[in-house]
Amino acid sequence: MTDEQTKATQSNSVEKDIAQSELAHSIIESLLDHTRVVSDLIALMAQALDEDTTKALIQTPQWQAYLESRRRMETTRAEVEKFVVALKENKPQMNADLHGLDSDRPDL
Repeated sequence: MTDEQTKATQSNSVEKDIAQSELAHSIIESLLDHTRVVSDLIALMAQALDEDTTKALIQTPQWQAYLESRRRMETTRAEVEKFVVALKENKPQMNADLHGLDSDRPDL
């Protein structure tokens, strides 16, 4: 394989990595947004219940699982934000790799 073919193959690989990372971020962000909307709806519906029904509801394993899931989603949201930062930090390096530049060499 020639140097040009190798660079073209690496370029395609980096482009695919960038596209896949951006797609993954988009999917995760959409799922998190949907979960937030559903959680807000559940909270609104819970407020519409009378006091006795609300007390009975919050004692159920389903409600406890819901609350635990919300806590995990908050952690997930923070992890997605870290992922986005890492993706943005790596994107210039990926672009440099894509164009055959060596970021470790300041003279380039």
